[in-house]
Amino acid sequence: MRPQDIVLLLKILTVSAPDWQYRDLAASLYVSTSEVSESLHRSHIAGLIDESKRKVHRQSLMEFIRYGLHYVFPQAPGTMVTGIPTAHSYPFYARLFKSEMNYAWPDDNGNMRGLAIQPLYPSVVKAVKQDELLYKLLASIDIIRVGRTRELKVAIEELQKIIL
Repeated sequence: MRPQDIVLLLKILTVSAPDWQYRDLAASLYVSTSEVSESLHRSHIAGLIDESKRKVHRQSLMEFIRYGLHYVFPQAPGTMVTGIPTAHSYPFYARLFKSEMNYAWPDDNGNMRGLAIQPLYPSVVKAVKQDELLYKLLASIDIIRVGRTRELKVAIEELQKIIL
């Protein structure tokens, strides 16, 4: 598995059109069509998507996110950057958790200063500007990567509401 595989699986869950094409996913995530194909192949081998590579095994994905993600794709906050809010700094979570330190995905056009969190895949920063649900999912994922126990509990509950 690679980090973009998680991004792609989450994107599939946000797509409302049942007849999506690889090129649609590629365009919306700013990746190549071949990257989409390779990612779906890896996800199928891992048991996270069905044989047709169109139906995400939601329970399996949630189990991986909950129990394995922070081991496979860990993240430690970096230096202070301008960027897009993520983790507990994402607006939904910022209302729930008070923190003196913000986390942000580096982006020159961002609206927040915070400690750098590297997104699962670099093009995520562009993709979330056009898909609010994907943004919430990936900010929740970042809580799992860097959050504390109380934040983790809330993020997992939110992810379960959407994924399951």
